Amino acid sequence: MKVECTRLPSGLTVVTERMPHLESVALGTWIKSGARNETPDEHGIAHLLEHMAFKGTTSRSARDIAEQIENVGGELNAATSTETTAYYARVLKDHVPLAVDILSDILTDSLFDEDELAREKQVILQEIGAANDTPDDVVFDRFSEIAFRDQTLGRPILGTPDTVKAFTSDEIRGYLSRNYTTDRMFVVAAGAVDHDAFVRQVEDRYASLPTKASATPVMEPARYTGGEARETRDLMDAQVLIGFEGRAYHVRDFYCSQVLANILGGGMSSRLFQEVREFRGLCYSVYAFHWGFSDTGIFGIHAATGGENLPELVPVIIQELRKASQSIDQQEIDRSRAQIRAQLLMGQESPAARAGQIARQMMLYGRPISNQEMMERLEGITTERLTDLAGRLFFDTVPTLSAIGPLEQLAPMDEIAGALSLGDRSARKAAI
Repeated sequence: MKVECTRLPSGLTVVTERMPHLESVALGTWIKSGARNETPDEHGIAHLLEHMAFKGTTSRSARDIAEQIENVGGELNAATSTETTAYYARVLKDHVPLAVDILSDILTDSLFDEDELAREKQVILQEIGAANDTPDDVVFDRFSEIAFRDQTLGRPILGTPDTVKAFTSDEIRGYLSRNYTTDRMFVVAAGAVDHDAFVRQVEDRYASLPTKASATPVMEPARYTGGEARETRDLMDAQVLIGFEGRAYHVRDFYCSQVLANILGGGMSSRLFQEVREFRGLCYSVYAFHWGFSDTGIFGIHAATGGENLPELVPVIIQELRKASQSIDQQEIDRSRAQIRAQLLMGQESPAARAGQIARQMMLYGRPISNQEMMERLEGITTERLTDLAGRLFFDTVPTLSAIGPLEQLAPMDEIAGALSLGDRSARKAAI
């Protein structure tokens, strides 16, 4: 399998990877723009635009879009994230031209009809309501809001009922014209695709895209703040999320942070799972994660447990963080690398996963990253680097706490922060 890349005169980048054993193609358009590119009064507009793109063009109604792709057994969808937006499809190889035509049509010729807009606002209001009824969604939204207080990075992607209700078609067009330009867009396909033919189809159908915005979109620099958000609700479980500022994609510690998250809570063999669930039986779900962004990141530990277990659960989590800053075995590093390698290679067996992976690499690094290069970045990770990183991540920063549910027995924030304070660093060094 070979990745081929062509940059069109318009500035649009087209990338393919042929997987000759397949009969299908996963393809899509990825835009280096998401919720973080909204202005202060545009909260939720990136997600609303993603919805409205499917609601009709000058040549297709919303029903036509759905029927034409499904008439050939294909699938069509989209997703908005913090820094990117994607519109993608999967079809049999003979129907790639149709998929390209539909994707380009919704991105270059959408009507944003006022009646459709009014209906879709109601759909998104229901989506916001459903998210607010889901405690594990709420705990993550509150976490981001506190970790990056009063910033676009900390706002829920869906927006609020008030902001969604207020948007007009002209405001959606304004956001689109600023952000959906060829210098920020990547058309990617993986599967039974011929690169040259695909490039010709894309060049023809995407010709009307603006090459550059009149005013370059500005993304507000991230400022990690930390703090706490608690919401007592009458629930069976308490959702608890403890986190710290992580590392951006481009910094040296990014891959080290990924490995550390795996060791702490990346599977059933991880430290948190073994200690918190298997040995102590304190909760059903506990895991660690690290999310990278362009200029910052988030490292977090999430657990769901009964309120009566909170007095023991939080100290045990902090104890495991302290242990990670003191000692990590080479065997744990090897296991984490093996997990990451397996995830990487297994993902490449799916054309949809592979197309998304290539698109992310193009947006982040400007080029495809080979498996060999990816693994080489992991090879330089040592026990010393991991323990040092754990100390800086967990004990040299302000923590963020987000919790929802029966929280009467959750320790005060100053007590939790005290256990993670700078004063603990000398004790860790002495232990090392």
